[in-house]
Amino acid sequence: MRIESFLEQSPVFQASRMARRMESSLNALLKQEELTFSESLMLAAIFLEKKRVRPSELARTFETTRGNVSHAVSSLEAKRLVRRRINPEDARGFLLELEPAGRRRAARVAAILDRMQTQMEKEVGAAKLETMLRQMADVEELCSRLAGSSERGRA
Repeated sequence: MRIESFLEQSPVFQASRMARRMESSLNALLKQEELTFSESLMLAAIFLEKKRVRPSELARTFETTRGNVSHAVSSLEAKRLVRRRINPEDARGFLLELEPAGRRRAARVAAILDRMQTQMEKEVGAAKLETMLRQMADVEELCSRLAGSSERGRA
């Protein structure tokens, strides 16, 4: 298609494509644990906290919607890995805690994610990964500024 040369040079499209492909690869890697990448991150986050976690904290941490968190938590509940408890300080909200099977699975998932990070650092280099992340943040910031100036132009 004619647009292909543009897409090959577009940092935004390439970042989006890479993110989709990496998530697909991670989902394949985590299939053995019967979890998606998103579920694995939520499970690991709950596991690493010393206190019970509110779903809104997960949404903020992962920069996603509460609906996305709710969907993942419902799936984790159906798998008997996580339990929602009414927040004793605010009955309108929930706190999340791991079931015993969830704790064991979260430990395995954390180990998988850690091995993956270690392998990336070994093969690509920690300094190169750090530079890449800074550059991606610069592109993200630029996109944000461009979106802001576009919004102001329409007002």
